Amino acid sequence: MPGAPQLSCGVERLRVAVIDSGVFPGHPHILAGRIGPGVAIAADGMISDAPDATIDRLGHGTAVTAAIQELAPDALIMPIRVFHDALRTSARALVTAIDWAVEAGAGVINCSLGTANPAHAALFDAAVAGALAAGVRVVAPMTGPDDRACWPGQCTGVIQVALDWDLPRGTTRMADGLLHASGYPRPIPGVEQRRNLHGISFATAQVSGLIAAGRLV
Repeated sequence: MPGAPQLSCGVERLRVAVIDSGVFPGHPHILAGRIGPGVAIAADGMISDAPDATIDRLGHGTAVTAAIQELAPDALIMPIRVFHDALRTSARALVTAIDWAVEAGAGVINCSLGTANPAHAALFDAAVAGALAAGVRVVAPMTGPDDRACWPGQCTGVIQVALDWDLPRGTTRMADGLLHASGYPRPIPGVEQRRNLHGISFATAQVSGLIAAGRLV
């Protein structure tokens, strides 16, 4: 697949693909030295690995990445930018992102997003099945902010995440087959939690971070 880096079999540290709005390496919560090669994927599935392709202009992907790095600072983050001008993308871009992450050697794919359109279920089932066959763990919310079922979180084999606002950050509980985690990201000093970005995206990121850190299996 165009843009996928060539990796050796002996991966030194776990690689976490973050499918989101990219990352801003200069943010104080970001460990820039642990940001690896990534790509941007357009709505039509076209892939770009230009030098600035994964620069985050929305902030969401940076906050998700920071939540993962807080728990797994040694993990290598592979940003895959599918959100460009707003927090919306296409099923084709998401499926392409999952396929690219697998080929690029990701051990975990963080999908702090999804679609509620069941017409795309078969596409995601195939992409997730390919990831699982390669030994890749896919982490995604089972439902969206409106509690509607969403994909790829509904796919068989996905590590499904749900919200529990009362859990401390960096902890989880299992209930009804779902891993529950806090919806709060890494805090910003002087900013009240509910005024910062928050929600299922960050519960998902915390689960991915704990897996990358070897604290969840």
